[in-house]
Amino acid sequence: MVQRTADRESWPDLPYPAWRETCTTLHLWTQIVGKIRLSQTPWLNHSWHVTLYVTARGLTTSPIPYGERAFQVDFDFIDHLLHIETSDGLQRQVPLHARSVADFHAAVMMALADLGIQLRINEFPNEVPDSIRFSEDRVHAAYNPDHVQRFWRVLLRADRVLKAFRTGFLGKCSPVHFFWGSFDLAVTRFSGRPAPPHPGGVPNLPDAVAREAYSHEVSSAGFWPGGGGIEYPAFYSYAYPTPEGFRSAPVRPEAAFFSQELGEFILPYDAVRTAAMPDAALLDFLQSTYDAAADAGKWDRAALECPPGKVGVPRMIP
Repeated sequence: MVQRTADRESWPDLPYPAWRETCTTLHLWTQIVGKIRLSQTPWLNHSWHVTLYVTARGLTTSPIPYGERAFQVDFDFIDHLLHIETSDGLQRQVPLHARSVADFHAAVMMALADLGIQLRINEFPNEVPDSIRFSEDRVHAAYNPDHVQRFWRVLLRADRVLKAFRTGFLGKCSPVHFFWGSFDLAVTRFSGRPAPPHPGGVPNLPDAVAREAYSHEVSSAGFWPGGGGIEYPAFYSYAYPTPEGFRSAPVRPEAAFFSQELGEFILPYDAVRTAAMPDAALLDFLQSTYDAAADAGKWDRAALECPPGKVGVPRMIP
């Protein structure tokens, strides 16, 4: 049974090799749920219409329009259930336990049908090499509830810090949201200037989607649990396009480094988890890597930035 009384203030250990298989399965499950939102939601710039959001129990789609009704799909990583609820008071639950992607897909679609929600999704995973159609994937079937709950607790803490960091920017900025394609929690700041066309080439992602996502200059940061080039959880920060001097810019804390392979700055999660002040260490990374992108890219920082927000205190206007 998962311990609910664990230290809720700590940043938990999350060794990627120990939960790699569960992580892969959960990634595919979130893609199924994310594609349900995608199938019903008008396009919003930079694919913001497809994302999930961190909640006090897991991840949510937020309300999805369906004719005159709306419905919402929530991952509950405390009781390990998938909740599907409609605006007319109906609900279904799908247990989260060790089961294949094909089984999970069938159970979710059946639950939606029971609620009178008929829809179709593209069954091929995005941003995943060598992908298998959801309804045929009986390869990925791991689910360790303890590791899933640890992952959610990391997301909960990262969400808090990323939201605090977001308050120091006046320009266009994304919400703090979870991308199920790349399986990361992210926040993105924009300079306001258009960017050169993105080259595309992301596995199983249409180039048109990548070009739209990176239509304007960005400084983006976030968290992912491992895989895709690194075998440990990490915070990241990158700029698109990458301005001259960005890669060699000094950033903090000391454990942060620029990965030539990934093309972005990396801060191992364990460096934050074991820091004397984890929130401060992460904020230092976020701010210093943004500074590097904004300075190298010659952003209009005076017009785009403001002091960090304070609880209950309106931003002062000169």
